[in-house]
Amino acid sequence: MGIFSRIFGICQTKPPAEPGCWTVNGQSLEIDLAQAPELARPGGAVRLEGGALPERVLVFVDDNGQFHALSNRCTHGGRRLDPVDGGAKVQCCSVGKSTFDAQGHLLGGSAKKDVKRFAVNNDGGKLTVELS
Repeated sequence: MGIFSRIFGICQTKPPAEPGCWTVNGQSLEIDLAQAPELARPGGAVRLEGGALPERVLVFVDDNGQFHALSNRCTHGGRRLDPVDGGAKVQCCSVGKSTFDAQGHLLGGSAKKDVKRFAVNNDGGKLTVELS
């Protein structure tokens, strides 16, 4: 990511190509993996925001094919996060480069607190993220 992208806080992770791949059902975010090819491989990710979501969510796949979901708001400046190192870590898109592990724990950078982690369940093609 270039310096200008970091200055302006432009993240690399895009919303899903198929906006109808996710819905909110009470306190659960449900993603139809058949409609979210971005999540079909390690290192894949989507950012979900708007609609009935109470906050922005980053969903990503680590090197082992495990799904993770974090609040997509850096605890330092509120900017979005992007996966790095094949999904093993995420990093703020700002100049401060706050870095967190896949569990949301702070590893370094300007932030002083962890980011919120959401429980994820993969049930045969449907990913459920518990927002509470």
